[in-house]
Order: sequence, then C-alpha cells, then structure tokens
Amino acid sequence: MQLPTPLEEILGKEKLNIVIPMAGYGSRLRPQTWSKPKPLVSTAGKPVLAHVLDITAQITDLDDSEIAFVVGYQGEQVKPFMQDYFPNIKAHYYVQKELRGQSHAVYMAKDHLSGPTMILFVDTLIDSQITLPDPEEADGVVWVKEVEDPRRFGVVSVNEAGNINELIEKPDNFDNRLAIIGYYYFSKGEDLRTAIETQISSHDPKKGEHYLADAISIMIDSGARIKAQAVDVWMDAGTPDAVFETNQYFLEKYHNNLDELVLDEGVVVNSPVNIHTSAKIKNSMIGPNVSISADCVIENSSIDNSILEEGAHLTNSELTRSIIGKRAQVRNFKGQLNIGDDSTIE
Repeated sequence: MQLPTPLEEILGKEKLNIVIPMAGYGSRLRPQTWSKPKPLVSTAGKPVLAHVLDITAQITDLDDSEIAFVVGYQGEQVKPFMQDYFPNIKAHYYVQKELRGQSHAVYMAKDHLSGPTMILFVDTLIDSQITLPDPEEADGVVWVKEVEDPRRFGVVSVNEAGNINELIEKPDNFDNRLAIIGYYYFSKGEDLRTAIETQISSHDPKKGEHYLADAISIMIDSGARIKAQAVDVWMDAGTPDAVFETNQYFLEKYHNNLDELVLDEGVVVNSPVNIHTSAKIKNSMIGPNVSISADCVIENSSIDNSILEEGAHLTNSELTRSIIGKRAQVRNFKGQLNIGDDSTIE
C-alpha cells in the first residue's frame, strides 16, 4: 500500500489557508440560532465549530495555519469564542452582508485564497482520516460520501483515475451517488479565486446565488485535476434531529467522560454522556446520550438524548430529545423541548 505523502512535502514552506463560510441564518436550527450562529450550537460536549477545527487538526498544526471566517448574523460571537478556546490560531473575520451564495461567501476572504487552501462548511462533521494529495498528482480534492439516494445532494461523477468529470446539483437519477459533503482542498487557492471571479462576472446566479460547484467546474474545464476522496462517516449538524444523531455518535465514539466524573449521592448516570466538571447535579438520572455544558444546574430531574447549553437550569423535570439554550430555566416540565438562550419554561 502506498503511504500518503507527508504534509511537509505537500505544503513545503507554505502555510495552509483555511476559509470557513458561516454567514447563514441557520433557520432550520431555530430557536437556538436566534441568539448565536449555528456553528456555536453544542453537540457532544463542544460547539460544532470546535469539532470542525479538531477534524482539521488531523491535517495540519492549526497554530501554523491561518483561518478566515466569513460571518453574518450573530457573527460577532465567533471572535471571542476563538480567543477563549483557540487563542493561538491566527484568525481573520469577514462579514458577508448579502447572502449571495457559496462562491460569494468564499470570495469575501479572497486575500486568503492563495497557496494551499481548504474550504470548510461547518454544518458538516466527519469521522474519517483525511489527507491532502501530492500536488504532482492532483490540484485539489472534493470530499464525498456515497449515499443511497443522491437526488437531494450535490454529487460528482468521476473517471477511472478518481478525477472529477462533473459536479451535478440534485440529479434526477441514481447514476452518481458520491455526495459532496462540504469540505474542499485546492493546492493553489488563487486558481479557485480566478474561477470565482469568472463565475461571478459571466454567469447568472441560480436562484440569486453563486454555487461553489460551478466555480470548481470552471477549474475542471480549464484543466484542473480535482480528486474525489471518500469519507467513512458524514454527520449533519443543521437540524435538531441531526444534532441529536451527531451528539450520540460522537459521545459513543470519542467524548464520553463518565469515568472521569465524581457523582453526588442520588445521581445515576447512564453512558454515554459528556458532563462538564462545573455542572451541579442533585438527585437526578442522566443519560444516555446527554451533553451538559459548564455551570448547568440539574435537580430532581431525569434527562436523556439531550443537550444542555452553558448555564442551563433544570428542576423537577423529565426531558428527552431536548435542546436547552444557554442560561435557560426549565421547571416542572415533562417531554421534549427546544428552547433558546435565556428562556424560561414552567
């Protein structure tokens, strides 16, 4: 088996530029996203954005990279988050005031589209070993996952060498089942920048938006060799149901901290869970598949398959498949809840 080319040989003396577009409203994840951007919603013990950065750390030392965030609604929260949790990363911030599509969002960070460049859309989480291609063999990568029904995805068709022939948005047949997951790499980000400029200047936007797939198609038509690289596990984090599924998966595989907990008498915990050490729990049953953030207080309650954001309070309640926002308070409630930050339910 041929081993992957070492990263230092791929990048040489160049740093990896990372562009993370995250300006969308996250409307499918409301009410959580009324008060915070979607990538700062928690799952399996940390915000989705932190999981994405953990995945990226497989490829490169993030302290030696530069990250450009393209933010929008509630985007002012991203900078303090990065300063608190990833203080050594050199980060830049650009505001996308008009949502005119993926290519427009990426182009907001055009100064960072040079040399080795990754584009990461943060409503996607993966569990897979990812590598960068040798620049002698490919000019870029689109990460994909085979799906049973490709008709609601963007997909790629590939040739025998694994190079992408075509990117197809929501096909009407099952001929190509490699769905685009939203992670991309380009050995020369300036080639993508040029393609986006060509796209925006000469192509009418589809439904008012410029799609990144069309820019990549321009690159391929100009001779770029873009590989399709499959991932093992692809998880969504864009809807409540998807967040619950992702929470369970990452708790089971990576973030279960039950063995590290010191539990008070009267507290029963069913694995897997991720409970912050500052959380206070009394006379309650927790789990399975529960994430409890810092400074939460839970008393006389039971909770399973749920996520409590920082500072949430739960008293005399029984919750299942619930997301409780920051500093929210829930008393005397039984059932499912999805409430945003600073809410009160009694």
